[in-house]
Amino acid sequence: MIKIRKAQARGHADHGWLKTFHSFSFANYYDPQHMGFRHLRVLNQDVMEAGMGFGEHGHRDMEIISVVLEGALEHRDSLGNGSVIHAGEIQLMSAGTGITHSEFNHSKDAPMSFLQMWILPNQKSLVPSYAQQAIPQQPRRNAWCLLVSPDGRADSLPIHQDVCLYVTQLDPGKTLTFTLAEGRHAWLQVIHGSASLHGLLLADGDGVAVSEETSLELVATRTAEILLFDLA
Repeated sequence: MIKIRKAQARGHADHGWLKTFHSFSFANYYDPQHMGFRHLRVLNQDVMEAGMGFGEHGHRDMEIISVVLEGALEHRDSLGNGSVIHAGEIQLMSAGTGITHSEFNHSKDAPMSFLQMWILPNQKSLVPSYAQQAIPQQPRRNAWCLLVSPDGRADSLPIHQDVCLYVTQLDPGKTLTFTLAEGRHAWLQVIHGSASLHGLLLADGDGVAVSEETSLELVATRTAEILLFDLA
């Protein structure tokens, strides 16, 4: 079963300094038909104006993944971390028993954009942690590159849940498959570009919920960058 969540159907808010799109219910956007998918609870695409951001605020019992698409995101937290996450980098924060942090556009003269995704952890009251690294370029070219996994294999970031996150950059006309084990589900998110999935056309910002399928076949119609969550 394949169900497409078109980009234009997402929740949207324009706060002036922040333009945000919600694949699932979040903040003031509520849709009982879209409360998350399996352990994936939040998938937001944010565009933040120069010098603006989220002041100090708290999280707990959530695995929070951020992928910077353009520009750079400045991060500070109660664990003592202070860093800048640049385009092409990924951040994973395990909120556990509680963490406070702030996120700001590092640039004073240009907007930045990023994806933020929340995963429900496999247990509560974990010790908070933070990790950040660059996304490999060549290994994701027309192939699946593992970014996040439960055991941190292949230099991926370890997460407290039975979920794997992959990324690919597909050249036009290239085909890429993904095999789902029995009982597994997938969520695909098109960052940019376009591709067909079993003949269904996907474009910028589209998401796809997949269940009861054993194999996925993507064919890029123009250069496409796509995330894939392999979910229990």
